[in-house]
Amino acid sequence: SQAARPDRSTHRSVTDTPGAMPSADLGRGIAAAALGGVRRPGPYERPGGAARYGGRSNNRMDRSKTCPFLLRVFHKIGNHHSLEAFAVRGKEPVDDELQVYTWPDVTLRELADLVKDVAPEARTPTARLHFRLIYPDKSGKNVMTELGEVSTGKRGPDDMKPLSTSKFQTGDLLDLAIYP
Repeated sequence: SQAARPDRSTHRSVTDTPGAMPSADLGRGIAAAALGGVRRPGPYERPGGAARYGGRSNNRMDRSKTCPFLLRVFHKIGNHHSLEAFAVRGKEPVDDELQVYTWPDVTLRELADLVKDVAPEARTPTARLHFRLIYPDKSGKNVMTELGEVSTGKRGPDDMKPLSTSKFQTGDLLDLAIYP
């Protein structure tokens, strides 16, 4: 009832051959064969993005193999929320909350693009989105730190900044001020 397994000592796969495509690329079929086994970058890969902010671009996260986490983003028009609004866990300003499933290497530009889908004020060409990180310090009291600013009309220095280059840890919150 159980099929006999081939002897691994005599079995050679395509990946055992030097210069052959890795097994992940075998599923790409004709396109991968036409490229001679060269893997093209996927839609989530940004060349040099992580290297610019201290990460190593050759050690990028594979989003197809990494489980995303819940990121809670609290947005407000014209100003940031006060730190007191986040003093008690479970009593955050949920009316202004945006829940996003993402990866630690998400950039501020990617987050800004997601916010533009739900906040019309963020879609104006002159809009600026200012991000702050909210996390508990060693005593358990929440603190805020600056993450960066993204302009919708033009590219800026913080656009490709990954969340992973900050003090961010899973469970931390983001506060976002939208200046239309």
